[in-house]
Formats: sequence, C-alpha cells, structure tokens
Amino acid sequence: MQAIEKIDWEKTNGLIPVVTQDATTNEVLMLAYMNKEALELTINTNYAHYFSRTKQRIWKKGESSNHTQEIVNIMLDCDNDTLLLKVNQEGVACHTGRKSCFFTDLQTNEEVSKIEVDTTAAYGVIDTLYHTILERKNDDPNKSYTSKLLNGEENSMLKKIVEESGEFTFAIKDNDEKEIIYEAADITYHVLVALASKNISPDRVKQELARRFGMSGIEEKNSRTKK
Repeated sequence: MQAIEKIDWEKTNGLIPVVTQDATTNEVLMLAYMNKEALELTINTNYAHYFSRTKQRIWKKGESSNHTQEIVNIMLDCDNDTLLLKVNQEGVACHTGRKSCFFTDLQTNEEVSKIEVDTTAAYGVIDTLYHTILERKNDDPNKSYTSKLLNGEENSMLKKIVEESGEFTFAIKDNDEKEIIYEAADITYHVLVALASKNISPDRVKQELARRFGMSGIEEKNSRTKK
C-alpha cells in the first residue's frame, strides 16, 4: 500500500508509535506500537491491531475482552514517524477496566478516573495478576511484598521460587490436595514476579507451550539451540 510506504519505518526501527483517541470525545485512550503488518491488518479489517513489545506478537485490540476499536481515521504526523488513530471504542481501552490508560496524576499520584469494567474474567487471572505485579514495582517495598521482591536482591527472589518448589513437591509426596493447590499458587505467583522483573509477559510462555503442541518431549529438546 502506497500510504504505508510514506512512513519512515527505518527511523522507527520497524515499530511506529500510535496515539489512539476516542473519535467522539477526543479523549486520548492509549499509546501503543504498530509494525507494518499490524498497520496493514488495521487498514484491511478497519479494527485496530498493534504489535506488543512485551508479548512479541501482533494483537487485535479486544481479542480477549471484546473491547475493540473501530477505525474512524488514521492520521500520519509531519515527520512520518507517528500515527494518530481516531476510533469508536467498544467498552474500555485500558486493561485495568478504565476508559483511558492515562488515569494517574504524576504530580499527586492520584487516580483521576475510576474502574468501569471488571476485566479479570476477560483477561484471565494469570494476565491480571501479572499486570498487578507490574503495577507494584514502584510501591514502597516496606508496604508491598511484591515490590520488596522486585526491588531487592535478585537471589532473594530466586530463593523464594526454589523454596516454594520444594514445598510443592512435599505436598505432592504427602498427597495433600489442599496443600498441592496452595503451593502451586505460591509457585505461580513467584514465577510471575520473576518474569515481571525481566519484563517478560506470560503470553510468551503461552506461545512457547502452543509451539510444542503435537511435538514429543524428546523432539522438542533436540530442537533447542545448543550453546
């Protein structure tokens, strides 16, 4: 498409920032990124598609929540390196359940808009927990256990994973169903904290698991790049 070629893809290293705005109210909803394929999908389907840097894949806005963005206009800025989308927003734009992703006053640290939709069911407990962990990064470590793990020594965080793994194996050995579930939840939480410390979305783990479908364990191990 000739319009897409007007974008300075080389300048943006293949990812162009996209400001998304409500076409009716002009409220800024979010900032995301597109690669060329995501922009082509957006134009061809008339619904916003983005490239997630944390998930390392293209995603249609609303693919999990059904809170889609129908395109009204796509505007290119004067430097040919930023897009403005004007959209009809279905539901809310933010994964927190707020209309806009911009809801925290930087100077007062106050949340200026309220949650409109409970998105836990839409995104699933793992993704919701992961985003909550990310939000705790800048909390006071003396008041937040998650922040303490993320801002403390890495070895302390890793020791907790080893510790919880040991408790899980003992629960399995003891055939204690209640403890098995409890300890499995503990491991999951601490693994998500470790992923968050490296800014690796659990979606990428899901992608890896999906890649292994139909592949034997031996075949999968042999397919790994050996160092």
